[in-house]
Amino acid sequence: MMRTRLLPLVVAFVGVQVSGGASGQSGPTPLVPVDAIAGIVDAFRSHDVVALPDAHGNAESHAFRLALIGDPGFAAIVDDVVIEIGNALHQDLADRYVRGADVPLQDLRKVWRDTTVATAGNNYEMAKELLDTVRAVNTSRTDSRVLRVLLGDPPIDWNQVEERADHQRYFAYRQSHPVAVVIKETLARQRKALVMYGTLHLQRRNIQSNYDMEAYQVQTIVGLLDRAAPTRVFTIWEAGPDELGDEAKSWTPPRLAQVRGTALGAADFAMFVPPRVADQRGTFASKFLPIPASEFRRVSVEEQMDAVLYLGARTPAAASHEVPAELCREAGFVEEQVRRILLAAPKIEAERLKDYCSESAR
Repeated sequence: MMRTRLLPLVVAFVGVQVSGGASGQSGPTPLVPVDAIAGIVDAFRSHDVVALPDAHGNAESHAFRLALIGDPGFAAIVDDVVIEIGNALHQDLADRYVRGADVPLQDLRKVWRDTTVATAGNNYEMAKELLDTVRAVNTSRTDSRVLRVLLGDPPIDWNQVEERADHQRYFAYRQSHPVAVVIKETLARQRKALVMYGTLHLQRRNIQSNYDMEAYQVQTIVGLLDRAAPTRVFTIWEAGPDELGDEAKSWTPPRLAQVRGTALGAADFAMFVPPRVADQRGTFASKFLPIPASEFRRVSVEEQMDAVLYLGARTPAAASHEVPAELCREAGFVEEQVRRILLAAPKIEAERLKDYCSESAR
C-alpha cells in the first residue's frame, strides 16, 4: 500500500528534475504539491529529523498532526515525537501513558501544565489528544516498536521557583534543551524524530537578530540541530493563501510542496513572519538594540525551510488563556497559575485568566 501511495510522489519530484534538465531553462519551477502525509513520510527516508510547525491552538494544524501520527506509514518509520508543550521533568509519566499504562489524569496534566511558558494556555485538550493518539498507535501495534513522545521543555520544578531569576534559569534553555533531547534520545540511538514546535523555533537563522546567529539568545532549534546533527533537518512551514497566492487555488489540502528552485523559494523569507516580528530586528548583546530598516538583510525562503504545508483555510487559534472550565474550579489552580504568570509572563495574562475563570464559573 505504501509503495502504491508513494509512487505519484516519486514520479512528481523526478519529473520536475528531468523536465528542468531537459529543457535547459534556468528559471524557477512551479511548486509541486503532493499528499502531505506521504510527503512527510518520504522526507524521513533521507532525514533523521523532520521539523513540523505546531500552530498552537489552531484546529486545522492540530487535526493534521493527529492524522499524521496515526498514519500507519508514519508509525512504520518514525520513532519519536518531540513536543514543545511538555515538561521534561515528567518524561516518565509520558512514557508510561503512551505505552498504555494507567496514569491518573491529575498526574498526566503535569506534562503540559507545568511548562516554562506560564501563560495558563497550552491548550490542555489538544495536548491530551496528542498523547492519546500516540497511545492508540502503540496499543494497536503488533510489533515490538514503541512510538515515544519526548518532552522538549526544560525540566522546571515550579515548587522550587520563588522569584523571576529561578524561572529564567530554565527558560534560557528552551532552544538548547530540546536539541539535547533529540541528540541523546534520537540520534545517538539511530532513531528518527518528528519535532513539533512553534514556527519561530524552526528558523535556520533568526530574523529578529537580522539573521546574525552569534548571540546565544537568538539560537533556534533547527539552527542548533543543523550544526549538531549528522544530517540536515528537513524543515516544514505552514503556508496559506497569503503566501501561496493563486498557485494553491486548485490544491486539495493537505498538501506539501518543496520550495527549492521555485519562485516561492527565491522570495524573501520575511513574508512568512508577522510584521511585528520581521520589522523589529536588532542586535543582542547585554540587551536588545534595534537596527533601522535600511540595514535589514534579505534571506530567501529556501534558505530557511525545505517545504511548505498547505492546510487550506485556517480558523483563528484558540485564546491563549482558555482552559477547561473544570480546571478553573479545581482548588488552588487559579492561584498557582497566577503566581507563575507573575514570575514569568506579562501581568495582563494573569488578569485574563482570572476574568476567564470568573466567567466560566457563572
